Amino acid sequence: MSTTLKLGMVGGGEGAFIGAVHRIAARIDGQWELVAGALSSDPERARSSAAALGIERSYDSFAQMAEAEASRDDGIDAVAIVTPNHMHVPVARAFLEAGIHVICDKPLASKLEDALALEEVSARSGKLFILTHNYSGYPLIRQAREMVARGDLGRLRLVHVEYVQDWLTEAATGKQAEWRTDPARSGAGGAIGDIGTHGWQLAEFVTGQTPSALAADLTSFVEGRAVDDNAHVMLRYASGAKGMLWASQVAVGNENALRLRVIGDKGAIDWEQENPNQMTFTRFGEPKQILTRGGAGASEAGLATIRTPGGHPEGYLEGFATLYSEAADAIRAKDGMGVLPGMKDGLSGMRFIDACLRSSKDGGKWTDLGG
Repeated sequence: MSTTLKLGMVGGGEGAFIGAVHRIAARIDGQWELVAGALSSDPERARSSAAALGIERSYDSFAQMAEAEASRDDGIDAVAIVTPNHMHVPVARAFLEAGIHVICDKPLASKLEDALALEEVSARSGKLFILTHNYSGYPLIRQAREMVARGDLGRLRLVHVEYVQDWLTEAATGKQAEWRTDPARSGAGGAIGDIGTHGWQLAEFVTGQTPSALAADLTSFVEGRAVDDNAHVMLRYASGAKGMLWASQVAVGNENALRLRVIGDKGAIDWEQENPNQMTFTRFGEPKQILTRGGAGASEAGLATIRTPGGHPEGYLEGFATLYSEAADAIRAKDGMGVLPGMKDGLSGMRFIDACLRSSKDGGKWTDLGG
């Protein structure tokens, strides 16, 4: 490993959830040092948050930070953006234009048109734009992707992904719930933007296919809620495969139930995030197999992400850490993104949200994805 890279952060101050996750993940493999931040839009809170974390360079705004860090000989190599969705684009734009790599939480933006504008900025900058779809960093998801690609499942027929929670079953209270159900900050998509995009990207990552059309039924079950809290989406693939996506934040009894099933004409895989170190694989007519992380037959892609011995679980934080480590490798090597999720994945997710909104508004009509 080369010299530790310098990381900055925008957002993620006192009271934030995802910022702490990113900070822990960036430290796990020792490839990043957090040295600068604009941790809140409130300068006083930004300074107090930075002091609590031992960050010496605290800035009152992201614009000030981008300009200052770009001019320093010891400036940051990349910025992590962990703000509410509506701030992703302006912050990313400022740092890309300053010549600094960007690591951004999902979804890419709050509006498709803003995402498309950012794509142009990113292309001109020549800098990496990495989107932290952390589930794509899990060892068995890397294994599943390789199995599909080499034909272990045969020709794909069915793709089923669901991501269901219950934490928004009642009216929103608290900082996280409030901004995630506010269309001005989250975007017009509620559950589809917050967790539906994870399911969408996971299915796309593993299968290597993007649906060509969808039919969506979006619902706001909680009275007065301005964004969807439940989505049932049917999917059509150009290959002839069919799919379903269910995203819900009002499914009582579910904590973080992300599940992916991919079925071909020769075999099938089944993986659940709450038990991430096992995946079932079934060949037609044969007994079901339980594949374990790093077990016999593990692929090179899966083995490359493993940090702990067999039987010692790893998951959520390590998934993020894999992306941070691969981002560091990509920045040093200057030879591309590898399998890291980036702008393409982000635009696909935004087109998914846009198509769901249009379809549901039109009574669940089949709607092309575009792009």
